[in-house]
Amino acid sequence: MSITERVIFEQFPYWEKAIGSISAPHAAELTVFLGCGTSYNLALSLAAQANIFGRPAIAVPGGEWLNKPAAFWPRWERTHVIALSRSGETTETVAAIKASRTAGAFVTAVTVEQDSSLAKNCDRLVKAATHPSEGIVMTVSASLMLLLCLEMIGQEMPRELVGSAQRLAEDVDAVLPRLTADRSHFVFLGGGPLYGLALEGALKLMEMSQTFTQAFHPLEYRHGPISLVDRSTAAIMLYSADQKPAEAKLVAELQEKGAVVIGLGGPGDVEFNIDCAPALAGLCMLPALQILGERVAQARKIDTVAPRHLTKVVKLA
Repeated sequence: MSITERVIFEQFPYWEKAIGSISAPHAAELTVFLGCGTSYNLALSLAAQANIFGRPAIAVPGGEWLNKPAAFWPRWERTHVIALSRSGETTETVAAIKASRTAGAFVTAVTVEQDSSLAKNCDRLVKAATHPSEGIVMTVSASLMLLLCLEMIGQEMPRELVGSAQRLAEDVDAVLPRLTADRSHFVFLGGGPLYGLALEGALKLMEMSQTFTQAFHPLEYRHGPISLVDRSTAAIMLYSADQKPAEAKLVAELQEKGAVVIGLGGPGDVEFNIDCAPALAGLCMLPALQILGERVAQARKIDTVAPRHLTKVVKLA
């Protein structure tokens, strides 16, 4: 068993420890979720979910919020900036929160490193301990930051979710060799809060296995990208509970064109039940998406402990 594989399947006790640790959200006119890479993907999911909960929110990459915040929101007063960074040392994110505080925003840092620069330059620190063996690829820490932020925006976190996510990861893992063999084009499809998770699934598989991946809102996929679908395509549909009929119709079209489809929450060549509330579906799916990237990497004999061109922390000179 590889180190990355072991860490993915050993993440669930860390969820258990993190549940219930976050108090009520900070009052704000607008919540800005920001981060880079995986953290930005999580931010997209969280902003969508916060809006559904009636808490106005946007997601912005750290560098964009640092360099041109007015392109996203014109006022700082009563703005709550929630910055996600595993290391707490990502250059753009740390600089962005310093500028945000100077301009008058309230800043919450979400990280797994309590002594980091991010933690030392915020108004509120939200943290959780992650797996000590986690390497360059973000797995446990990504799940933990998503869990903590969902609690922060008011989502109740039932402890049963931990078992549901673990079972889903194990069930998906059991079919991966058969479904992904000889597939070289992977597409992740998810809407609403699941779009950020689709992006994260694509990012994980891309960085872990050096494979061509894409991510789209499901109904956008017909508008051009579907032209790439053939028998080399594997599609992972992250079904939204309220859009299942429309998304299932798209899946049938992809299958007709030669794609194999993994249905998370709905029909596909294999279909997996998502045993949780819709607001928690993305978190429940996340470990399954992580193990998908690991298995594709293993099939290509790529060591995910040291992915090509990547480092654990991105620091700019």
